[in-house]
Amino acid sequence: MDHLQEGIQRLGYQFVPFLLAVVGHEVGHGLMASLWGDKTAKDAGRLTLNPLPHLDMFGTVLFPVINMVLGINVLFGWAKPVPIDPRRFKNYRKGLFCVALAGPFSNFIMAFGCALVLCAMVRFTPPSFIFYQEFATMLEIGVYINYGLGIFNLIPIPPLDGSKIIESFLSYSAMIQYEKVARYSFFILIALLFTGVLSLLSGPIVFMAHLTLGIASMLFGVSLI
Repeated sequence: MDHLQEGIQRLGYQFVPFLLAVVGHEVGHGLMASLWGDKTAKDAGRLTLNPLPHLDMFGTVLFPVINMVLGINVLFGWAKPVPIDPRRFKNYRKGLFCVALAGPFSNFIMAFGCALVLCAMVRFTPPSFIFYQEFATMLEIGVYINYGLGIFNLIPIPPLDGSKIIESFLSYSAMIQYEKVARYSFFILIALLFTGVLSLLSGPIVFMAHLTLGIASMLFGVSLI
């Protein structure tokens, strides 16, 4: 029961920053696609921070809950992919590369933003503020979750962003063969999750989070210890 209660508490603190992270990730894809000439996401009403159009029942709800039940400290998951038509890109390969990278890059920007807001809060907000600890915890979690989501999506398994980055360098026939892996992606991810392979991502996630928090702390002259 204690394990379950701990998981529910972690989910309560992490779900809001997780939801913002996955929504920002998809909006990043859509905005970059628009810059390369594809307005599909914009026309579908997906360039919004409203989480409802982005919700995916498995990736945004069930997968994070499974994470918590298994005791994984940082939520992994995804939102409903924004609709993108690469045929509309001004340059197919460069557009595909930039649009794929835009999602993780958006998360890295949000991670740094969370660190800056956290340090600004520590610097200028009195600890007596009623929701001080809750906001501080969620902002710190936001740093880890955004790095977690960004790095997770760089895994080269279709349809994750890492696979699209690789596809931007492949021939058409090789791309078609590579995309066939997508039909097994669900089972591959579940296997990686249950075998603990995904836990290997914790190293780079923690390193980048600590580095970012350290830089933000120096900028504001505060200590987060």
